[in-house]
Amino acid sequence: MANDGIRERILDAAERRAQRGGYNAFSFRELAADVGVKSSSVHYHFATKEALLQALVERYCARTRERLGEGAMLSPDEALRRLTAIFREALVDDNRMCLCGLLAAERDGLPPNVDAAVADYFRMILAYLRAALGDEEGRGTPEAVLATLEGALIVARSLCDHSIFERAVAQHC
Repeated sequence: MANDGIRERILDAAERRAQRGGYNAFSFRELAADVGVKSSSVHYHFATKEALLQALVERYCARTRERLGEGAMLSPDEALRRLTAIFREALVDDNRMCLCGLLAAERDGLPPNVDAAVADYFRMILAYLRAALGDEEGRGTPEAVLATLEGALIVARSLCDHSIFERAVAQHC
C-alpha cells in the first residue's frame, strides 16, 4: 500500500513537471526530491523514464476517460462542457498544458511506446466527440473541436490571458 502511494506521488510530480516542460523537463533525481524519497525509489517503481512516461500518459488517459463518461449517453452540450472543463482546469487552476498536447509537440523525440500512448489519447477524445456530437450541424468536426481546445490552451497560456481560451471555446465548443 505504501509503495502504491509513493508510485502515485511520483506520477503526480512527473505530471506537474511534464505539463510545464515536456518529456525532458525532469530527471529521476528531481522527482525524488519533489516526492521526498531517494532516487532509487523512483527507479524501483519505474525502471526507465520511458516506462514512467508511458504509465503517466496511460493514467492521464484513464482519468480523462473517467471524467468524460460515455459520449453517446450525453447531450452534445454536456459532452462539450465536460471536455472543455478539463482543458480549462489545466489552464486556470494549474497553469498547465494538456499533457498529451505538450508531448505530441515533442513527437519526434518520444520513445515509440510513449508516442503510441499519446496518439491513443487523441483517438479516445475524437471517438468521444464523434459519439457525443453525431451528425449535429454547427459545432464543427470533432477534429476542429479538439484543435480549438488544444490551440486555445496554448495561446492563452503563452500570452498569460485566460480570456483568449474563453473566447475561443465560446465560439467553437
